Amino acid sequence: MSNMDQVLRKAVAAEDLPFAVAMAANRGGVTYSGAAGETAGRNAGEDTVFRIFSMTKAVGSLAAMILIERGKISMDTPVADVLPAWNDLKVLDGWNGEAPILRSSNTVATVRHLATHTSGLEYEFWNADVSKYLELTGKPSMLTGTLASLMSYPLTTDPGTRWGYGTGIDWLGRMVEEIDGRRIDAFCREEIFEPLGMSSTSFEPDSLTDRLCDVSIRGEDGHFAPFELAPPRQPEFYGMGHALYSTAPDYLRFLRMVLGRGELEGARILSEDAMGVMCSDQMNGLAFRKMVTVVPALTADFDPFPGARVGHAFAFMRNGVDIPGRRSAGSLSWAGVCNTHYWIDPLRDVCAVIMTQSLPFVERRLMKVYAAYEEAVYAAL
Repeated sequence: MSNMDQVLRKAVAAEDLPFAVAMAANRGGVTYSGAAGETAGRNAGEDTVFRIFSMTKAVGSLAAMILIERGKISMDTPVADVLPAWNDLKVLDGWNGEAPILRSSNTVATVRHLATHTSGLEYEFWNADVSKYLELTGKPSMLTGTLASLMSYPLTTDPGTRWGYGTGIDWLGRMVEEIDGRRIDAFCREEIFEPLGMSSTSFEPDSLTDRLCDVSIRGEDGHFAPFELAPPRQPEFYGMGHALYSTAPDYLRFLRMVLGRGELEGARILSEDAMGVMCSDQMNGLAFRKMVTVVPALTADFDPFPGARVGHAFAFMRNGVDIPGRRSAGSLSWAGVCNTHYWIDPLRDVCAVIMTQSLPFVERRLMKVYAAYEEAVYAAL
């Protein structure tokens, strides 16, 4: 325990992170909880509320998996069968000067493609062509929270042909709404958060504001400065790629449910078989591709385990080999853009989070802290 505490304290003292909250657990319960630093005038701790951004994606994928288990859809259901507007999306196939060259897709996008980031949709932060397209067309970003923003992003490849990190889970959440009839916030609250006891997880920060931490960005002088970044308030639709606020203990309950193969403390969210499918590789032979930044102030490049095969399950990134001193093959992970990170190692029965609110995402200094914390977690097993 002292080793994990020391990692956090040293990181904050060195300004590798502005502050940190970290926790670890197994199927039976919490095995470590620690924090270092201050945020919003308070000591960081278990009650600190974070904008978890893309950690929302696993929740959105679970929502879809619940409907799959109930027979409402399948992984191979075409997106356009539920959301016909999908067929209006075109593939960006190059440029004629400043004019985009667009064509129809040669393949059919499915639920599986949305969940595994192989649908052809990519964020503007990691694809220069998409950034250029949005700038030239004036189309709204997904972070505007408008329904129109779903149609802003062209496809960059034919669905099912390449990994590309983007807005697929936002479409997946809309499919859940269309099929189930409930708005996605009500679905998640009733089907996931309330059964799991995630009482500090919400799509709006209203009841959490007094515990909400600050976001910082590293300036050219190397020091952190305040920065405003948050999911849109009261949007036209809640994007399941980014919309949630949560705490370390709450998200750890979600991770423990995954470790428990769909069950936590008597609350069963998915059957063991369905959870097994959700956590297995669903890439159909494709693999994760290094994410190369277009906006270095916001995010660094991301290649978590260079040289190792990394795939994607239905809800998580999935490493294909053991990482020495760290997670096992078949471990699951992802993160939020303000540097909230988690992993789940079913083989070793461990899950953990390390969370702050800083930019750039996955900068080298932060990732060294992440690795040191993970190594300390495994050394304590």
